[in-house]
Amino acid sequence: MQILAAEGGHNPILPIWQEMVVGVVAFAALCFVLMKFVFPRMEQTFQARVDAIEGGIKRAEAAQAEANQLLEQYRAQLAEARTDAAKIRDDARADAEGIRQDILAKAREESDRIIAAGKEQLAAERATIVRELRTEVGTIAVDLASKIVGESLADEARRKGTVDRFLSGLESTGAR
Repeated sequence: MQILAAEGGHNPILPIWQEMVVGVVAFAALCFVLMKFVFPRMEQTFQARVDAIEGGIKRAEAAQAEANQLLEQYRAQLAEARTDAAKIRDDARADAEGIRQDILAKAREESDRIIAAGKEQLAAERATIVRELRTEVGTIAVDLASKIVGESLADEARRKGTVDRFLSGLESTGAR
């Protein structure tokens, strides 16, 4: 304790009051400067950040809502396009079936026409062949009858009548 007393009697645990006053004045000045200039500036910066974040969130929400609306429009257009495509496909199938039926009907008509023409041609050829065969059979029959009878059956009208009667008799016998 003597060493302390020799140095001026100051207690090291208690601060010097002048230093305390200077410290309090400096602290008050620092608080005044911070409150007057720094804290408002920091508050403005924080508020700007809050506004930017909230504005960004609002813009993001608006963009999300617009994107959802566009997505719904796209889905509606896609559904409409699919419906239109299905309708076009069904119409094309119906048209194809109609064309197929038309082609089949025309083919049947053409087939019937060809068959009818063939039957007519066969009937005409048959009639021609029957006529030729009548003439030939008549000539052969007259020649054969001439040889059997021994006299000439040269009279054309008589020969023709005889041959026609003979062939008519054969046809009526064959028809029974």
